[in-house]
Amino acid sequence: MGVTDCHVHINPVWEMRPEARAILGTRGIGQEVEAFDRDPKRFLDYLDRSGVERAVLMNYVAPEIVGYTERANAFSIEYASADPQRLIAVGSVLPSHPAPGREVERLARAGLRGLKVHPPHQLFAPNAYKDGLPGLSEIYEAAERLALPVIFHTGTSVFPGARNRYADPLLIEDVAIDHPRLRIVLAHGGRPFWTRQAVFLVRRFPQLYLELSSIPPAKLLDYFPELERLAPQAVFGSDWPGPGVEDIGRNLSDFRALPISDEAKRRILAENPERLFPRSAS
Repeated sequence: MGVTDCHVHINPVWEMRPEARAILGTRGIGQEVEAFDRDPKRFLDYLDRSGVERAVLMNYVAPEIVGYTERANAFSIEYASADPQRLIAVGSVLPSHPAPGREVERLARAGLRGLKVHPPHQLFAPNAYKDGLPGLSEIYEAAERLALPVIFHTGTSVFPGARNRYADPLLIEDVAIDHPRLRIVLAHGGRPFWTRQAVFLVRRFPQLYLELSSIPPAKLLDYFPELERLAPQAVFGSDWPGPGVEDIGRNLSDFRALPISDEAKRRILAENPERLFPRSAS
């Protein structure tokens, strides 16, 4: 089994709002990111140099905060089609869609392998179906039926306009209870404020996974001192090219240097991602 980076942002950056795209531009990698966005082979070569076999492409719809429209779903599916064994398309459906459950089914047939819910950028709580947003429940029901993992952003966001009150992992507890067969990924592990809540949820619900992206790997044991014990439900991710993530290969090297067992590393880097995103999608 090769390494899977479960959180990479290969997105249509040309759709980004100027204030959001500036976060990339000020770090001097904006042009490099767009070159990868337009050329899957170039990105695959970068994965090879980084020591990563597969990458999960985190796309989502968030027109108000980031600028991404529903075209991001088509982008993700088309991009992953360049090498479906190595590139895993993720997208999203807003609960305001006129037929959100049917749209999830359509996207799955087209090649989508997972759904992203980004509460601070999409401006609703993960459990808002209990408070006047029934379309959200339809999305979860469709994902549960189709065995599509749902990846929730948990933890803070620095994008202009992001509403971080929606980022508390405990808001996902309702989803885990109401949809017991839904595979749920807690992206970023609730960092920096809510890591204990994320750990609690993962220990309570066997269908939940702790995803480790955007935390400097050398600091992971500061955030999750029990990472060895959590390894059966944890997955590696970089969040490249997010703030503070300069290079996927460097993140991977720093992760491999952690003082945890080789078995735990193998589970986090390869085995658990294979369970979430099997090589032969049904």
